[in-house]
Amino acid sequence: MLKPLISVLLLAASAGVFAEPVDCSKAKDPARCEERVAKFKAARSSAEKACEGKQGDARHDCMRKEMCAQAKDPKACMERTAKMKAAHGKAEKACEGKQGDAHRDCMRHEMCAQAKDPAQCEARVREAQQRRQQKK
Repeated sequence: MLKPLISVLLLAASAGVFAEPVDCSKAKDPARCEERVAKFKAARSSAEKACEGKQGDARHDCMRKEMCAQAKDPKACMERTAKMKAAHGKAEKACEGKQGDAHRDCMRHEMCAQAKDPAQCEARVREAQQRRQQKK
């Protein structure tokens, strides 16, 4: 139950699109959604405590290990996050030399190319970016 939410949120974070809290009012089963969000928040809080004092790559690796340790299938979680980390590294290489909006657009395109539906992924990222800009 926690695994899909962790995957989505880790992918969003790795793609630099972590924006709004999850809106469970639009979910098929709002109560179940709220439960998953609460479990994720508790798991993240626990991971943050365990990784306190670490910075940079050490913190990222610690958070990944702590979050995956709480997933239904920790091994599969570690494999998925390793795959996402590799995709992020590949995107960084492809977007090397670009800055600002050009870099952000390039990263979005490269990361969404890995998604099941790249067009839908890019649309979601653009919407999240617009929401963040409206808040400013």
